[in-house]
Amino acid sequence: MTSQNERIRFSEETEIAGETGHPWKIMLVDDEPAIHDVTRLALSGFSFEDRPLEFVSVHSGREARQAILEHPDTALILLDVVMESETAGLEVAQFIREDVGNSAVRIVLRTGQPGQAPERDVIARYDINDYKEKTELTSRKLSTLIYASLRSYRDIVALERSKRGLEAVIEASAKIFEVKSREQFSKSVLEQLSYLIQEQCREPQRKTDGLAIVQTEDTRDVAAALGRFTPLSGEALPRIGSPEVPSEVANALQDGESQVSEDSYASCITCRDGERWMFYLKGLCGEQSELEKSLLGLFERNVAIACENIDLLQEVEQTQSEMVYILGETIETRSNETGHHVKRVAEISRLLALEYGLSEEEADLIQHASPLHDIGKIGIPDAILNKPGPLTPEEWDTMKNHTLLGYDMLKSSSRKVLQAGAIIARDHHEKWAGGGYPANKHGTDIHLYGRITAVADVFDALGSERSYKHAWALEDILALMREERGRHFEPRLVDILLANIDEVIRIRRQNED
Repeated sequence: MTSQNERIRFSEETEIAGETGHPWKIMLVDDEPAIHDVTRLALSGFSFEDRPLEFVSVHSGREARQAILEHPDTALILLDVVMESETAGLEVAQFIREDVGNSAVRIVLRTGQPGQAPERDVIARYDINDYKEKTELTSRKLSTLIYASLRSYRDIVALERSKRGLEAVIEASAKIFEVKSREQFSKSVLEQLSYLIQEQCREPQRKTDGLAIVQTEDTRDVAAALGRFTPLSGEALPRIGSPEVPSEVANALQDGESQVSEDSYASCITCRDGERWMFYLKGLCGEQSELEKSLLGLFERNVAIACENIDLLQEVEQTQSEMVYILGETIETRSNETGHHVKRVAEISRLLALEYGLSEEEADLIQHASPLHDIGKIGIPDAILNKPGPLTPEEWDTMKNHTLLGYDMLKSSSRKVLQAGAIIARDHHEKWAGGGYPANKHGTDIHLYGRITAVADVFDALGSERSYKHAWALEDILALMREERGRHFEPRLVDILLANIDEVIRIRRQNED
């Protein structure tokens, strides 16, 4: 039995056999040396599509099995039936089709004893392409057979290459459709284009140089880079005409059209918002075939669709985020509190989440959901919400109820942001050591989203003016945070806050009331 690696090698090398200039490989399998000599003589000078023949001669079924493994790009096998055994040729055919999995090579049985292997049964059982008696293969008929067999092999290889190319485009397209942000988009497209080029070259370790450039009315920036262009990543594109900018890049940017040469590829794609993306790769394997150009064109169209999808997704997310902020600020305004409190809490929460080890996606979710932490206050009477003095025990019970009111308002939503908002609204007044509300939870029984928002909310609230208090000095706030470490707040989150206090202060300054 053959290994999976041998099957893969067969598939790759059959494609090589279909390339211009590469000889058509013919395997002669016969235990009579004279048959080899006569066949070579009859086909001397033969060519098909300006490509000569290359012969591989073996003299037994055992040798043939080894030879097909060593020459998986064989186009045609002229195979004797009877060699070391009466069925040696049939066993070779079965090995090629079933064990090796080579369905492209054309197999023509040649026999001097046709009665020993009935033609109809052999062709049906062993996937034989033709069956000839040695006596009927004159020079003219042999040439006709070779022409027909090579045409068939050529078309099978072309179909296989198309199939592999489409599979590569589908796989690469799936990768970019997974991307949800512009920051990841450019790098992903550049990497997948490099992957497609490597697939076309069949050289997985081939090095490519690449640029992803985003162009607006006023700027041209390098969003991602590969190879020798890596130092340019994140920088403004150097002046057109400078040594760092290849002429193909300049031409593609100027014309707005894709450019393909023997060793480079430049693709221009215009997104929904008018931004133009240009992707450039250096390191192609020679002139691209029409099939390869078509596949790259198909990938370009998928990239344009992915870009538009990202634009639409970000527009929806931005609208959703703005609505959440507006709702959160409305609640703050109703309680006569600072309107930018929710923005500061959102950004500080995101910082804490990232430093805690959460993913970018989850940190963004907390950032977008945390402005809803006090949404339940919409159900609290103004007289209690804005009372300048201390609350009575009854009033305090009413005030504490805003956590469950907020949770009940949001919990039935199927949207991730609102689900997270419900959790935060419910848990952000719980305390690490217990004694919080509404459920007197302890430790990790409090949802992490609530624990994070609690630290951000209290830190910012203490530094903000309220109807019932003045803003605290930073030193006093930090002293309280240290004092409440392990009591009100999770110790690890307090440590993260203190370790990143400069960034937290920057967030506060950028969103001052």
